[in-house]
Formats: sequence, C-alpha cells, structure tokens
Amino acid sequence: MLIPEDLKYSEEHEWVKVNGNMATIGITDYAQDQLGEIVYVELPAEGERFSKADAFGSVESVKSVNDIFSPLTGRVAEINDPLVDSPETINEEPYGEGWMIKIEMANKKELEDLMSADEYEVYISEETK
Repeated sequence: MLIPEDLKYSEEHEWVKVNGNMATIGITDYAQDQLGEIVYVELPAEGERFSKADAFGSVESVKSVNDIFSPLTGRVAEINDPLVDSPETINEEPYGEGWMIKIEMANKKELEDLMSADEYEVYISEETK
C-alpha cells in the first residue's frame, strides 16, 4: 500500500499535495483498493467553492457509490477532465494521473488538521482491525 511521505491525508481517505496556495486532491491508494474497480467519476465545475468536509464529487465502483469530501476550504481551480472518460486511472495511479481536483486554498491553517503519512498509516491499520 503506497502512502507517499510528501502528502497530507484526511480521515475520509483523501490526499492533499500543497504547492503554494494550491492544493491537489485525490483519493488514497487504500481508498481505491477498498472501492475496487472504479467505473465512473463525478467532479465539480471549475470555480465552485467548497468548505472543508463538503462533498465535491463521487466515485462509482463495481461495489458501491461513494462521495468524495473536500479536506480543505477553497475554490476549484482545475479538474482532472480525463478521469471522466478514464475513471480507472484512479485505480492505476491514485497519486499521479488519478488526481481529481486542484483548489485554491482559503485557509492554509486547515492543513494542520490533516494527517502525515505516518499518522495515516496508523489510522488505516486501526481501521482494518
């Protein structure tokens, strides 16, 4: 199970990569593994605003449909359009080409509420007990 050290993680299994005031968001390797084969992705429109913990989209797998929650407050600056036609990219490259949205953060202090890679590893090991 991949848990890159340079990312932050939410309890809802989203990852965040920060670059200045922009945050790239996707779902973790653990989340895509639990979902199984992803067959559909719903993403927001660019310019939409979300508060922390708001659902910004959903993923449908052969097992279920799950909302994806924003780990940060902000405005959607970019969406990963190719996922609409190739949702399986999330399974194949959850931390690479499988990213979902990029947001312009409204409150960088919210990053303090996210987990480090080590903390996330402990979190998912406790969740799977």
